[in-house]
Amino acid sequence: MYSTHAARHFSGSYAEARRKFLDAARERQATIDTFPLDGHTGALGEALATDTALLGAPGADKLLIVSSGTHGPEGFCGSGCQVALLNDADLMARLERAGVALLLVHAVNPHGFSHLHRTNEDNIDLNRNHIDFDAPLPVNAAYAEVEPFVLPAQWPPTEADRAAMAAYIGKHGVRGYRAAVTTGQYTAPDGVFYGGQAPSWSNRTMRAILRRHGAAARHIAWIDVHTGLGPYGHGEKIYPGRPDGLPRALAWWGADVFAPFEGTSASADVTGPVVTIVYDECPQAHATLMGLEFGTLPDQEVLDRLRADTWLRRHPDAPDVQQHAIRRDLRDAFYCDNDEWKGMVLGQARVVMLQTLQGLQKAGNAEKAGA
Repeated sequence: MYSTHAARHFSGSYAEARRKFLDAARERQATIDTFPLDGHTGALGEALATDTALLGAPGADKLLIVSSGTHGPEGFCGSGCQVALLNDADLMARLERAGVALLLVHAVNPHGFSHLHRTNEDNIDLNRNHIDFDAPLPVNAAYAEVEPFVLPAQWPPTEADRAAMAAYIGKHGVRGYRAAVTTGQYTAPDGVFYGGQAPSWSNRTMRAILRRHGAAARHIAWIDVHTGLGPYGHGEKIYPGRPDGLPRALAWWGADVFAPFEGTSASADVTGPVVTIVYDECPQAHATLMGLEFGTLPDQEVLDRLRADTWLRRHPDAPDVQQHAIRRDLRDAFYCDNDEWKGMVLGQARVVMLQTLQGLQKAGNAEKAGA
């Protein structure tokens, strides 16, 4: 199921992915909730929503959350993983025997999933939006310096734009350039990696979901599926939580867990990942978090396609041929539509699910033994 038949779990559009997810959830007799994104329609005119499927006892003390589509077209991969999980009778039986409830959150960012934007309906990067907006906003002073050549007046960039970028990299290094661009910024609403000025609809929705399903949990594991960073087909286990939770993540998932705050991950050390709301909404729980990141294209190529996507938002009057090419290229940057890649994804995702199940079970047993 995880190689030659992998393709059947994946989809070619948000509408198809949503249909497959809901059909599989109903087949499993899951409890389904739908959170409509009112006032917006999809690329095919379809309704947009974040959907959840809960299996296991409501209020269980051990909860596994698997979410998809935080970054729009990355949802093609995450949705495929969720549908495969729902069709995995052995793994579902193991969860049930262990008393672990499973909460699947499909399409955290339905607008971006459907319209092939990494950001949401307001150009907000949701993994930069889950912060305390009552406190001063994070400052990325370097962003203003790089934006003129990151988002130039025309696309493709001119030779002068490329020379300006090369000069910046020569002075600050590739790591400095990527940090300036990708860490997140809160000053340019039409810029790249914009974190917003207030909680987004998805932010508010995810908090409501967590309050509904996580209030009684003593142990929560949350895996948010992503794509676009790292070697082709490899699933990097990124730890996006607080430093004191890293030893537990290493114990559960192995030594190949990398934390952005240690500088060892393919991901920048960002402020405001979606999964970190568990600390606000479920303070009673021991939270173990992962961003499961599957590589697609070379990192610089992915970043360049993201730049083009943001440029297009600034230039909606661009020729139709160019618009289509940018949309297609962005989709391909986050979704490798071939059986080889899909098989690699599902095989690694299943290993992570089994490791997480074992970790939750041991944590619950240890707590009972110490009671």
